[in-house]
Amino acid sequence: MSDQRIRLHGLRQSTVGHTASGLWRHPDSQAHRYRDLDYWLETARILERGRFDALFIADALGPLEVYQGRVDAALRDGIQTPTDDPLLAISAMAAVTEHLGFAVTVSSTYEQPYAFARKMATLDHLTRGRIGWNVVTSALDSAARNLGLTKQLPHDQRYAVAEEFMAVAYKLWEGSWEDDAVVFSGDTFADPAKVHPVGHDGTYYQVPGIALFEPSIQRTPVIYQAGTSPVGRAFAARHAEGVFLSTYRPDMARTLTDDIRARAATAGRDPGALKFLAIATVIVAETDAEAQAKLADYQRYVSVEGGLARWSALMHLDLSVLDPDKPLEYVDTDGIRGMLELFTTLDPTRRWTPRAIAEFVGVGGGGPVIVGSPATVADELERWIDEAGIDGFNIADPIPPVTFRDFTDLVVPELQRRGRVWTDYEGSTLRESFHGPGVTRVRPDHPAAQYRWKEPQS
Repeated sequence: MSDQRIRLHGLRQSTVGHTASGLWRHPDSQAHRYRDLDYWLETARILERGRFDALFIADALGPLEVYQGRVDAALRDGIQTPTDDPLLAISAMAAVTEHLGFAVTVSSTYEQPYAFARKMATLDHLTRGRIGWNVVTSALDSAARNLGLTKQLPHDQRYAVAEEFMAVAYKLWEGSWEDDAVVFSGDTFADPAKVHPVGHDGTYYQVPGIALFEPSIQRTPVIYQAGTSPVGRAFAARHAEGVFLSTYRPDMARTLTDDIRARAATAGRDPGALKFLAIATVIVAETDAEAQAKLADYQRYVSVEGGLARWSALMHLDLSVLDPDKPLEYVDTDGIRGMLELFTTLDPTRRWTPRAIAEFVGVGGGGPVIVGSPATVADELERWIDEAGIDGFNIADPIPPVTFRDFTDLVVPELQRRGRVWTDYEGSTLRESFHGPGVTRVRPDHPAAQYRWKEPQS
């Protein structure tokens, strides 16, 4: 058994139904309270008590309307429709915690890097260095149509835009203001000689001026990525510090982690610096029998149609027009190709039908559903760490806040007894959770580091 620490992130979206479909109907669920600030403050306190590294907040920018060609099923089941802005509750959660990080999903396709860099620097200021960015390129056609495009950009073009977006953001975060630009002495606040225009003139963006913000603690937020298509893996290998995975078997996850780490090494990065987090849903109780009974109770509320609506939108494939009992075949789409690959090509031992997919993701959302006593759950989490080559888990919360609270109260103490989860935080920033105390800035082998201010060579 490896002696490495298991890293924990909690997974939420500001919506009613996210990884689970229909479970908001369960009498214990508080998912409908996603609009209440107290709901988010309680979540942050639970996760910090459980010594989680961060809360990861997912997002979607358009209604889910691929299934049956309309939004009806998503609305009936509350599947990511409606959904609120993930950024706005973060500073409030930071005010009631001291160490918990916040990784937030924001799309590079629909932001302007100049304004976005300021948003993230502001959050890094307000959280005292606890902010991370999950870089997505957005797969929903509905988002494109409502945000100024006639249709979604092709898959690989979205990543080309994202590459230039990253370069502009890195220039603003790392290179515009020197470390000692803020003087705050006498009659000078900032030394103009130490604040520099970034002068970016590219294919998609023109940003000639200086960053409008002074540097934050981390400068560049911790960079996450979740795409597992070939182009997504290449992007993760270049940029990601944390990589989110959706797989349901450790050997499938191992294929992804080995591939992305090899790509990172080719790109000149230390492959061990990338931390992989697999989505997992944990149903835990004092005994295995009680946990299985709890799962059976939850499964009574699963909506098959809601699951089909969510995955149709993710894959850009209307599952309502397919035979529900005929195995799904892989086709190139402009959706999240890694999600389509999950149920078509990554597992050669199983053929998934639309009906089977919907039933499987009803509680677990595309990852393993781990059920049992604290010891049983801890054994399975350790097996995944050892066999999958991952560093931790993105723990879902299908019955909020019950499943987070159960994990914190039952599983975390067992993992702490085994020395697999820390008993207290080390360092105060999110990046220190990744790389150790004192490491608040990107590592020298990260691409953002090349944009740090250097004196021009004469």
